[in-house]
Amino acid sequence: MVLDWFADTTILMRSGLVLLVAVLAHALVWSIRLAGTRLTRSEATASVRKLRTVITLVTSVTVFVVYFSVVGFILNEFGIPLTAYLASASVIGLAVGFGSQGVVQDVVTGVTLIFADLLDVGEMINIGGQVGIVRAIGMRFVTLENAMGARVSVPNRSIGNVINYPRGYLRCLVDVRLSRDDERALRQVEAIEQLVPTVPERFPGIMRLPPTIEGRFSASGGREYLRVKFRIWPDRGEPIERSFRPELLAALRRIDPDYPDWQVSVYFEVEQRQPLPRRGFLRRRPGPGAR
Repeated sequence: MVLDWFADTTILMRSGLVLLVAVLAHALVWSIRLAGTRLTRSEATASVRKLRTVITLVTSVTVFVVYFSVVGFILNEFGIPLTAYLASASVIGLAVGFGSQGVVQDVVTGVTLIFADLLDVGEMINIGGQVGIVRAIGMRFVTLENAMGARVSVPNRSIGNVINYPRGYLRCLVDVRLSRDDERALRQVEAIEQLVPTVPERFPGIMRLPPTIEGRFSASGGREYLRVKFRIWPDRGEPIERSFRPELLAALRRIDPDYPDWQVSVYFEVEQRQPLPRRGFLRRRPGPGAR
């Protein structure tokens, strides 16, 4: 009776210890994930972005190691030696590996992506048509946040071509040719300045930053242009071409009924981290009243 009581007490103590270890492991994993989220939340410079990217991968690996170690400890408490656990894990790993080679490829590709500088946490990228801001790079998935705020998980092994937008947006430039008559040109500029602020009000989902009017430029032939810059989500420039441009043309034709379509051009380009030199055939003209 006494020996049975001691035996039962040992089992009870071991069960309590196993439960305690499991709870502590879960709390540790929660703390690791919380710390990783906080460290990767804010925007930062390129060097800090790289550190945050490594942190996401280290967090994923650490969580796996914690759970793997806790399972081994629990099995050891119930009489299964660690050597047998490791051996079985190796055998199971080989067996599973033949049927899930993609998992191994996910891990290898994830490490390659980080150390090859193809992408970092906080950058905007396009992977296989999925456009978004990188929120996490894990052992198996790259998590993106798209323009609608949805989280998209892309398996690492499916990542082929990576399009990177260094400034976090696609630049949409609208060049408007101005009249040679100064008075009419000023009226055209005023019409543009009134219409541009309405675009982010009507299409907030396409904007990354507020639009700016870059100023008046003169070409080598003496014709003047006004340039408007929109900083938008990639592949979301249709409202500018199909809505803003026709409205702009209509406003310009109220000033000049013969204003042709081709004098308003819309084009898109990726803006680099360092500003590119301005095209040689354009010269900035000071605005009215500038010295």
